[in-house]
Amino acid sequence: MRNTRSRGARLTASALAVALATTACSSGGKEAAADDSAAGANAAGSSGYTIAMITHEAPGDTFWDKIKAGAQQAAKDEGVTLKYSSDPDAAKQAGLIQSAVDSKVNGIATTLVTPDALAGSVKAATDAKIPLIGFNSGIDQYQKLGALMYFGSDENLAGSTAGKRIQEAGAKHPLCAIQAAGSVALEARCAGVKSVLPATENLQVNGADDAAVVSTLQAKLAQDKSIDYIVTLGAPIAIDALKAMDAAGSSAKLITFDLNAEAAQNIKNGKIEFSIDQQPYLQGYLAVSSLYLYLKNGNDIGGGKPVLTGPSFVDKTNVDKILPFTKANTR
Repeated sequence: MRNTRSRGARLTASALAVALATTACSSGGKEAAADDSAAGANAAGSSGYTIAMITHEAPGDTFWDKIKAGAQQAAKDEGVTLKYSSDPDAAKQAGLIQSAVDSKVNGIATTLVTPDALAGSVKAATDAKIPLIGFNSGIDQYQKLGALMYFGSDENLAGSTAGKRIQEAGAKHPLCAIQAAGSVALEARCAGVKSVLPATENLQVNGADDAAVVSTLQAKLAQDKSIDYIVTLGAPIAIDALKAMDAAGSSAKLITFDLNAEAAQNIKNGKIEFSIDQQPYLQGYLAVSSLYLYLKNGNDIGGGKPVLTGPSFVDKTNVDKILPFTKANTR
């Protein structure tokens, strides 16, 4: 998320337009089925294309269920064979990309959360003339790495917008909890908050261990009562933060990035102020559909710029509308 593009050129509206276009049509221009199990859905592989999706998914993180749901729906709509794999370890994710290259898939969609570690395997794909697109992480690095397109949120913008919102609400000393070391997306979110509120303090937590997250946050909140806002970077971490706040007797307010049904319910109940949502279902859907359209027609979505799926704010004013979609795993 650093310095490789003009923020003013971002296509914040294009993600919706693309989503409408890709859900309206499927292979051969047939109307796509709205339901996964509908008789009109295209058979897997009917387009002749196999697309590999490779992410840095951490076990137990509900965020990735939405990514996969979107990708699976797009694969059905387009008649694509989808091969999904993941590993939170950067070297192992690079190995999965290389395996996809070796298996000669038609296209690759991958998160670029650790760009330096993935550069070699991404180059292997481009050298093999396999179209590769980035999504979710690596918005500032995808072009340098050789990815054709990108779908995701502007995390610097998301962080600074969240920072401005809590600053207006009176925040002085936010605590930003980072659950995965080395993630360019998570670092950018906290940096965005800090750009508005310089007193923002980062705290590394182990996102793979909920109990450890709770204990680390609880200890910090008990030790420093000046913390008035907690910023978590994933919905499951927000739920851990609520437990830590209760245990520490903290009066801090909580905001979170990303969304799941439990976090949405807590927004409705007033326990979480708001969520900064990047629409992961849409990211998964567009990643697969964009490769299908590129392979079928040579289409290039975004005109050389990243296509934004966020930031999109969810708070008490709109949570009632969005809550059913979170339960359906589409928002």
